[in-house]
Amino acid sequence: MTLDLLASDWLDLMGHLMLMSLLAVGGAITTAPDLHRYLVNEQQWLSDPQFNAAIALGQAAPGPNVMFVSLLGWQVGLNAATQAGWATQPWVMGLWGAGVATFAILVPSCTLTYVATQWAQQHQTHPGVRAFKSGLAPIVTALLLATGWLITAAHQNLPEDLGLWAVTAVSTLLVWRTRIHLLVLLSIGAVLGAMGWV
Repeated sequence: MTLDLLASDWLDLMGHLMLMSLLAVGGAITTAPDLHRYLVNEQQWLSDPQFNAAIALGQAAPGPNVMFVSLLGWQVGLNAATQAGWATQPWVMGLWGAGVATFAILVPSCTLTYVATQWAQQHQTHPGVRAFKSGLAPIVTALLLATGWLITAAHQNLPEDLGLWAVTAVSTLLVWRTRIHLLVLLSIGAVLGAMGWV
C-alpha cells in the first residue's frame, strides 16, 4: 500500500464522504459498502482488517455509530503519516484525517435533515411526504443488509467466513424474534472473536 496523500486526495476524500453523507439513509453504517469500495478497493488507503476494525470499534464504543467514519479518517491519516516517515508524531495526521472525515460526513446530512424536517413539519399531510416516509423503509433495510453482507464476508473465503455467517444468521433471528438487547449480542460476538472462533 503506497500512500502519498496530496491536498487533492484529501479533497477527494472529503467530497466522497460528503456525497455519502447525503446517502446515509438509516444511519452512517449504511454507507459502509461504498466506503469499503472507495477506501480499500479503489484508493487502497486502508486494508480490509483496518476497515473492519474501524467499524467494530465505532459500533462498540458508546455514542453515535457515525464514529466509525471518524476512525476511518484517523486510520487513513495514520497510514499517510507512516508512509511519509512521520515516526515521531503520526497522531497529528491521524487527527487531521479524523477531522476531515467527521466534518464531511456530518455537515451535509445535518444540514439536509434540518431543512427537510422544517419543510416536512409544515407539510405533514401532503401525500408526497407520506409516500417518501413509507418508501424509505425498504431502502434502509437493503442498505443494512448490504453492510451485513460486507462485514460477514470479511475474508472473501467461505470456509474461513462460515463462523461469521453463522453468528450473523443467529443474531439476525434473535433480533427479529426476541427482545434480547443488542449489547448482549455484541458482547457474545466479541467473546467469540476473542476466542478465535469467528
